[in-house]
Amino acid sequence: MRKLALRSLYSTFRKEFGFLDWWPGDTKLEIVVGAVLTQQTSWKNVEKAIGSIKAANAMNLEKLAGMNLPALELLIRSSGFYRQKAMRLKGLLAAISEYGSIEKFFDTDAKTLRKRLLEMNGIGRETADSIILYAAEKPVFVVDAYTRRILGRIYGIGENVRYDELKGMMEGSMERNLELYKDFHAQFVELGKRYCKTKPLCSECPARNACRYGSG
Repeated sequence: MRKLALRSLYSTFRKEFGFLDWWPGDTKLEIVVGAVLTQQTSWKNVEKAIGSIKAANAMNLEKLAGMNLPALELLIRSSGFYRQKAMRLKGLLAAISEYGSIEKFFDTDAKTLRKRLLEMNGIGRETADSIILYAAEKPVFVVDAYTRRILGRIYGIGENVRYDELKGMMEGSMERNLELYKDFHAQFVELGKRYCKTKPLCSECPARNACRYGSG
């Protein structure tokens, strides 16, 4: 598995954007909820749904896990695919509730926790890793669409590279550090939103000199 020159890339991002405090969420539970709701939608829509949950005084593990589906669907309607997400969220929160608390659910190593999450309906690799990194605060790297697009353009990594292989490249190319992983993921998101879009703004991108696509 190839090594990537990530430290230099990270320094370039940090110089441009500074430290980025991502992921939004006041509690571990809110981060878990957000990780499920953000599937196939924008964060703006997720914020509306989370706002509705808070307005209903329902951002509570016991309340959300025990809420009937129609009521939960109504609260998260703005997130899109709300019926599907309501079922996924209830399943995940019910499983967490069996441990007594979210802290007890997270009280294991990252590998075991990832296995638990991936066994749940509708929880894929990106969602599981987002929960592990930001809610459980264990150092695993999250590979999202921005990360894949940017690494593809900079290093020529093909779209056929599997999620876990790309995740392994990231984790094998730098030290395993929680705050580094959090901030680096946020840097990818920021670069993707501002410059490395579907139609990229290569002439303005701070990473253009290191990019095969942008300097080609």
